[in-house]
Amino acid sequence: MPPYPLPLGFVFRSRAKDEKAHADKAPVTDSTQPRDPQAPKGRPTPKRSEAQSQRRSVANTPTTRKEAAKRQRDDRRTQMAKQREALASGDERYLPARDKGPVRKFARDFIDSRFCIAEFFLPLAVIILVLSMVQIAQLQNVALLLWLFVIVMIVVDSIGIAIRMKKQLNARYPDEPKRGAVAYALMRSLQMRRLRLPKPQVKRGERP
Repeated sequence: MPPYPLPLGFVFRSRAKDEKAHADKAPVTDSTQPRDPQAPKGRPTPKRSEAQSQRRSVANTPTTRKEAAKRQRDDRRTQMAKQREALASGDERYLPARDKGPVRKFARDFIDSRFCIAEFFLPLAVIILVLSMVQIAQLQNVALLLWLFVIVMIVVDSIGIAIRMKKQLNARYPDEPKRGAVAYALMRSLQMRRLRLPKPQVKRGERP
């Protein structure tokens, strides 16, 4: 038996009252007090470049279907403008896929650096057509013979170009894919030099 009997109220009093009393005694902090700038805030401060990129990505995100379609049209126009500039300047970054690569560049330079009979096909064809329309038998015969001569010369010259070009491609680019490069070069040889795209980057007689 304890020397001094404890009061029943002390034994059976509620814990909730004790907790409430402790809560009342806890110090009250002012939420309006400014935070110490050196105190941690629970997350790392983003870098300025990251914050700017996040704001830019949010600003550039289209909000409606109409806005997204307009953005696509603008991007397509920009890409086409860059391609036109690249076709004039020969910039590899923005050339169409069919014109990209060292093999295609060499094929263009190979054709642009020499005279090809095929590039005179269109003006010769116009002359032959005019001669064939004249109602003179001798001129019509000359036009027919000239037409056959031009065709044979173009075929012979194109075969020689293809053979020489294949040999140089195999020597210079043994590990690069060369499929379609010869046909690409021969099609370019059919165009007049000033009308070729991409624009010629070498002079006649200047070997690539």
